[in-house]
Amino acid sequence: MPDPEKSLLERLAGFLTPQPTSASERRQELIETLREAQTEGLIDADALSMIEGVFQVGQLCARDILVPRTQIDWIDINLPLSDIIKNVITAAHSRFPVFEGTRDNVIGTLLAKDLLRHVTEKDFQVRDWLRPAVFIPESKRLSVLLRDFKDNRNHLAIVVDEYSGVAGIITIEDVLEQIVGDIEDEHDVDEEADNLITLDNGDIRVKGITELDQFNESLGTTFDVDGIETIAGLVIQHLGRVPKIGERIHLENIEFEIQRADPRQIHILLARQVPKNPD
Repeated sequence: MPDPEKSLLERLAGFLTPQPTSASERRQELIETLREAQTEGLIDADALSMIEGVFQVGQLCARDILVPRTQIDWIDINLPLSDIIKNVITAAHSRFPVFEGTRDNVIGTLLAKDLLRHVTEKDFQVRDWLRPAVFIPESKRLSVLLRDFKDNRNHLAIVVDEYSGVAGIITIEDVLEQIVGDIEDEHDVDEEADNLITLDNGDIRVKGITELDQFNESLGTTFDVDGIETIAGLVIQHLGRVPKIGERIHLENIEFEIQRADPRQIHILLARQVPKNPD
């Protein structure tokens, strides 16, 4: 804990000189000192949040925030061009991993802008416009990965497990969101009316920031917890922690499945109605 006898500036200066304490202890002391600085108005809440995010990036690995292979919007190189174009338009991403034969055989990355710029050219072949795929191990530190993204101008990496199988993907946006919070991009829904989207299989895609009142009105639930305003907050309050991707939580007659999340917050959930458990 910070020494109350020292001034805030003295404690901050102390982090610039070597100390016998462990790195983790020093890190925690620094965070506590910065939180005190925020309380005293020396830095604002957003700055503190980003600083804590930087520390978090230094501790996390690719496996902690990757998009699992089951949730990737893939491109099969052997599909007809018309189907590839349709898939790109539907998914509305800027980059797609492309495989041939099996999804563990990634042969490159397709940029939507390359497809749109050149698709009308004579004898156009998707294969000719693939960018080299970047492969990283699950254990790669996010701080190192962010530097690699910056130095090599890559925005997407394929994460492989110890058996060289594809575990998922990770983008530069995924890493930056650990520092600055959720970034709305070209395929994120940003209209309140799109906070809940019914999928073809009957599941409902729910943004974590959806307010409880809107969710209750749409699904006929009665969620009401003091101090909790959003679905993400409700799930985190119920569990006492941020759930992992793929985790399922039952509340009332709703099963929530975490579709997109990071160690700090829930971004997207799937909701489906199930019979209530008997008391």
